[in-house]
Amino acid sequence: MKLDVQTLDAKKAGSVDLDDAIFGIKEIRSDILHRMVKYQLAKRRAGTHKTQSRGEVSVTHSKLYKQKGTGQARHGARNAPIFRGGGHAHNRLPRDYSHDLTKKFRALALRHALSSKANAGDIIVIDSLTVKDGKTAALKKTLSNLKLEKALFIAGPEVDAGVARAARNIPNIDVLPNAGLNVYDILRAQKLVLTQDAVNAIHERFKKDGETKAAPKKRAAKTEEGAAA
Repeated sequence: MKLDVQTLDAKKAGSVDLDDAIFGIKEIRSDILHRMVKYQLAKRRAGTHKTQSRGEVSVTHSKLYKQKGTGQARHGARNAPIFRGGGHAHNRLPRDYSHDLTKKFRALALRHALSSKANAGDIIVIDSLTVKDGKTAALKKTLSNLKLEKALFIAGPEVDAGVARAARNIPNIDVLPNAGLNVYDILRAQKLVLTQDAVNAIHERFKKDGETKAAPKKRAAKTEEGAAA
């Protein structure tokens, strides 16, 4: 797959070849993307919720009043769940919501997410991402040239400090380094904007993941002399 490379002024600056194994998957598996998004959202949950059980609430644990002769219902301690301020019957405890997905599955989900954007024509490749003096107004002008309203920028090995400062004041615009590329943010954005460095890093990343171990050497056949020995 070949795409035009643009400058921030929306002018053509060459072209780039995208690997079909990464950006050219035609049958997008929504179930794979769904599992990957659930995996990401589960990992970001803090899981720090906590409510007090009957034994933890700060009230007296003694019996409210005598069992008989009061004309009221029989009750024990005020820390019972039926009372306001009492403990929870099945109190919530801190927990870890994260679960495992294999490295191969996560890589497959990322390829499907990139391919879904490529199939929809929602990938833009730019030569570089820099903003003069780190001004938000300059970045907004750039976005208007490229007709971007809700986009994810993958800037390269590192995000330029000026770009990061300018982008943080613009809603629906996210700028991440190569290492931050993820399925959830790709699907959430209307457009995926990659620098040439980011494209090269993606190709190199999947090239390393696709490396196979060398096949084991075949054992040499026993010679007649060796067999006789």
